[in-house]
Amino acid sequence: MLKQELMNEFLHEGENTRRLLNAVTDSVLNWRPAEKNWTTAELASHIAAMYDWYPAVLNQNELVLDAYQYEREDLTRAANIVAKFEENFAKAQKAIESFDESKAMENWSLIKGGQAAIPPTPRAAIIRTLLCNHIYHHRGQLVTYLRANGLSVPGLYGPTAEGTR
Repeated sequence: MLKQELMNEFLHEGENTRRLLNAVTDSVLNWRPAEKNWTTAELASHIAAMYDWYPAVLNQNELVLDAYQYEREDLTRAANIVAKFEENFAKAQKAIESFDESKAMENWSLIKGGQAAIPPTPRAAIIRTLLCNHIYHHRGQLVTYLRANGLSVPGLYGPTAEGTR
């Protein structure tokens, strides 16, 4: 049951992520709201990259960041970010399809510099927080980036203030 619910949410919210990433244009990729913030390209790329974590969270007991290798896409075109999202989304979907939900309550850890950046935590909680909620949080940031640049925002949960769906 958990696996089916995860897949349902994943597919629905993945479509929302896809629509949002497709709203990013090349003209705003270098924009950032303040010097300390990511550029639009970096933020959109981070959202796309989070889907690459699904296999590690679902199929491993830990992710060692020091050993994690991720090939970043070329951030000079919005289409490259969307393409990387599609690649990572397909990997994530396969990971969910092969997920043994009896392992949902097993502990999972994020390791950085030999230390637990996230201490042993039930995998189900990591799925909710590190994967789902983390992506949704950054999508909300991306919505503000798009609006600040006068771009239309797709309706993720109904019509937007601009009346778009």
